[in-house]
Amino acid sequence: MTETIILLLLKYGNAPITNPMYSGFQLGRKYLRYYITAGNGKGHGIHSPFVFDFIKYVLNDRTKYKEYLPVEKIRKDLLNDKSLIEVEDFGAGSAHVPFKMRKVNDIAHSSLKPKKFAQLLFRITKYYKRERILELGTSLGVTTSYLASANPDAVVHTMEGSKNIAAIARQNFLQNQLTNIKITEGNFDTTLSHIIQSSPDFDLVFIDGNHRKKPTLDYFEALLNSIDTNTIFIFDDIHWSKEMEEAWEEIKQHPSVTLTIDLFFIGLVFFKKEFKVPQHFTIRF
Repeated sequence: MTETIILLLLKYGNAPITNPMYSGFQLGRKYLRYYITAGNGKGHGIHSPFVFDFIKYVLNDRTKYKEYLPVEKIRKDLLNDKSLIEVEDFGAGSAHVPFKMRKVNDIAHSSLKPKKFAQLLFRITKYYKRERILELGTSLGVTTSYLASANPDAVVHTMEGSKNIAAIARQNFLQNQLTNIKITEGNFDTTLSHIIQSSPDFDLVFIDGNHRKKPTLDYFEALLNSIDTNTIFIFDDIHWSKEMEEAWEEIKQHPSVTLTIDLFFIGLVFFKKEFKVPQHFTIRF
């Protein structure tokens, strides 16, 4: 717990006042509250068999899968890559600087999902045998690689706003011989509708592309037409800002949602009809 709070302070402690995200201190305080009040992550007191199985077989799976190594090799290389690229940023905080030169390792430090959570996405994909996957926010391709390597028979549609970042992601997919990934470039506001129209229903959706309330809810609503009762939605950084927390609360209350799991850094959403009464869990991870 202490290590996580320190990382939050180091990563977000210098956020400008105008930035919509919480400061490192605010996030650290929120994480401390989450850690104290959340379920213990062992399944004790969990009366839902589905959630108990999730905790036992997915959340607490300590297997060192062989697929982890090549993806973490890519992460290491990216964190050491000091080359400059021009980035188009369509997400939160980009209104005043839509184009800028950035070092690849700086992008990696700020945008790559930590190993703990990226590997959790791998286990979710593997355990639930997801085959039709959509990711909003490719970034440099680390999370995408985990999703794709968890099930070689799956098709992973991933979307990235910046063409130069997408080009690096493509190189990483090629390096790990991941041929089951389809990447779409451009602003999600225009590209998502084409993906929805041209693709079959998705059974796993990971949304990590725009950390604002309205776009997050818009993506959620648009994608409800491309899912079934077994689909899993995963939202990144649900406590990143006041807006994201508001979006998360609205998603939880949507009439189609029957189960949510709050892991602080990510939120899982389920639509299973067998859950007659909506259930919302906060679990320590």
